[in-house]
Amino acid sequence: MIQLLASTRPDCQRTRSRRSWRNIATLAVAAVATLLGQTVATPSLRAEPTTRPNIVFILVDDLGYGDLGCYGQKLIQTPRLDQMAAEGMRFTDFYAGNTVCAPSRSVLMTGQHMGHTHVRGNAGGPDMSKQSLRSEDVTVAEVLKDAGYQTALCGKWGLGDDALGGREGLPRRQGFDFFYGYLNQVHAHNYYPEFLWRNETKSPLRNVVQRNNRSYGGFTGGWATKKVDYSHDLIAEEALGFIKRSAENKDKPFFLYLSLTIPHANNEGTGGTGNGQEVPDDGPYADKDWSDNDKGQAAMITRMDGDVGRLLDLLDELQISKDTVVMFSSDNGPHDEGGHDTERFDPAGPLRGMKRDLYEGGIRVPFIVRWPGTTPAGTTSDHIGYFGDLMASAAELAGVPCPENTDSVSFVPTITGNATEQAKHDYLYWEFYERGGKQAVRAGNWKAIRIPMRTGKTQLFDLSQDIGETENLADKHPDMVERMEAMMADAHTPHPNWQPR
Repeated sequence: MIQLLASTRPDCQRTRSRRSWRNIATLAVAAVATLLGQTVATPSLRAEPTTRPNIVFILVDDLGYGDLGCYGQKLIQTPRLDQMAAEGMRFTDFYAGNTVCAPSRSVLMTGQHMGHTHVRGNAGGPDMSKQSLRSEDVTVAEVLKDAGYQTALCGKWGLGDDALGGREGLPRRQGFDFFYGYLNQVHAHNYYPEFLWRNETKSPLRNVVQRNNRSYGGFTGGWATKKVDYSHDLIAEEALGFIKRSAENKDKPFFLYLSLTIPHANNEGTGGTGNGQEVPDDGPYADKDWSDNDKGQAAMITRMDGDVGRLLDLLDELQISKDTVVMFSSDNGPHDEGGHDTERFDPAGPLRGMKRDLYEGGIRVPFIVRWPGTTPAGTTSDHIGYFGDLMASAAELAGVPCPENTDSVSFVPTITGNATEQAKHDYLYWEFYERGGKQAVRAGNWKAIRIPMRTGKTQLFDLSQDIGETENLADKHPDMVERMEAMMADAHTPHPNWQPR
């Protein structure tokens, strides 16, 4: 078992500045080097050889709680993720940062919940800075890079675009050494784009795209009329290449954020062709008596599952599996935007709601951790965590302090088999600004939702008895409603960019 060099447990408070965090990180890395018998001539953020693990976080797009076999799916084949769960730990009560893409990723990267993080919605309008991280927003990648990790993002970013004049918010401005994939949301809808980004350079592909009228900061979306290069496959190959290159450097661990777009629909393709589930072939579903949309949805998920398996196989082949913690999750609940039959696949499983809802189906997501020799195999955890906890967890794994202006609790005790030492959140909080706005909070087994945000009547559910949120208990427990509304008020910080609409 890997021995962790330092602990930042149990959580990170919201007081320390970016500059002071960097100074403390410098001292922490120096202390680690000293413990290992190394000398540090001058303050440096370069880590010396350690037993700190490599970290791989695989994020997929719009995959529901019930879309994997290990979470109850009966029709779609996901053998490699089922195997990953059998070899590691499956979480039952883990949550995305939000119910749509960009804000959920903002929470993941910054460790700040929706009442505090900068990017709080997909719909920022023509001002792309609203959907872009700023230089003062410290990311998980920055924490790990400054701790001596090699860092890469392969896939969808969604938190900054090249069209911004100063290029603020681009991946390599936010802690990633290497980037390959999509910058903005509309571009990422298309699985056959005309280019992908390699760092700050467009890498041309052989596809031809028919444009529509939907744009994001001047970028117009569309669907391919000539399909040659499937972006998911290219992104997966780049991720494997990064692991191979990084494994050659024995002195520095690596952090890979693999942000796959499957099974998000090509929304422009749905409008243009009627089928937004773009995939080169239907795989094991080709002979099913299903619609093309349903075949495509299932084939996309199974294709993604196979590539997760290839990544795990590569770690085994390189003999670094025991030195690598792999985490898998989805950015929010399942979508109904590709023309497929959601009733056929029951993608939310026992949960109510889907993407854009703050009911459980919109925010509770699969979360699987594999770390052979450290994470107990074949286990299930009901620890209540969320995307923001990656920050404190990654910092603890790296042996450096966590930025204190976060809402993050490390789940390292749970994944290392020390659940009795696990700190707990007082509550988890979400807010969503589209469709008039809404808020939600979970405290223990109690869940409250208020629609519209800040002014609506609060609904109350006991998730221990009613995971499907079918019985509103607000009238029976007015004292609990009052407590939950106080939590909402405490969590929400007004932001000039984000108002209910």
